[in-house]
Amino acid sequence: MATVHHSLSSLGPLHAAQAPTSLPTAPIVERIRIIVHDPHDHEAPAILHQPRIYNAREVDGAAVILISGAGGGVSGPSGIYPSLADKLSLRLAIPVLRLDYREPARTKYCTADVLAAMDHLAQQYRSTRFVIVGWSFGGSPCFTVAAKEPERVVGIATVASQTAMTSGISKLSPRPLLLLHGTGDTVLSVRCSTALYGQYGSEGSRELKTFPGDDHGLSQNAEEAERLLFRFATRTLRFNEDAEKGGGHSWAGGWNERRQAMQEGRDLENGEAVNY
Repeated sequence: MATVHHSLSSLGPLHAAQAPTSLPTAPIVERIRIIVHDPHDHEAPAILHQPRIYNAREVDGAAVILISGAGGGVSGPSGIYPSLADKLSLRLAIPVLRLDYREPARTKYCTADVLAAMDHLAQQYRSTRFVIVGWSFGGSPCFTVAAKEPERVVGIATVASQTAMTSGISKLSPRPLLLLHGTGDTVLSVRCSTALYGQYGSEGSRELKTFPGDDHGLSQNAEEAERLLFRFATRTLRFNEDAEKGGGHSWAGGWNERRQAMQEGRDLENGEAVNY
């Protein structure tokens, strides 16, 4: 039996630093365990953002899963995941899962974690349409899952993705793709996202957005990256234009709060780094 890399109790923060948690409509956020059935049986820790009022039919089974890099974790690049998850759950009234890995940096097991997370949301919320967002190593399970699930995965977005173990991207088209990358990334070169852009195919919607001089976590452009991810998820899941307006100012706070979120979320491990 595998050992969980991060204990459930160690994962945090639950909300973004400046999230309006006092609102009566603020999402309910809790730490949960995702049961994974594969040869490496165990449970993947996660943080679930769930709307207070949910109707699977009204949102047409929409859900979002956010995954991190080679060290695992749940706060994402520059700590944007708690804010992004809060806003998606609040504005779109959908479940959003920030998923950690049982065995970080091992595509086989991390892919099983994401598939199990999809099954969990399908059982609990009747979720049928997923946007998956991955940072760094997270691009590998993103594209692998997308290739395995052509009906349920409706779009993929990545931040500073690697190219290793990403051959699944060739099966993503014509489903939408968003690639974000800093040209000053010293962990994974911007050439990685450029290569993935070329491997996507000729049909469908693909976008590569580069940020001059920015690092592996898009530290200098974190708020813009969060807005782009919110807009991508909103459009890909077929919400109306009014819903897109909910992706404005980030709730992640200043840089000290962002770094603290990454440390608490356990995202700055196993080579994942930002230079800001």
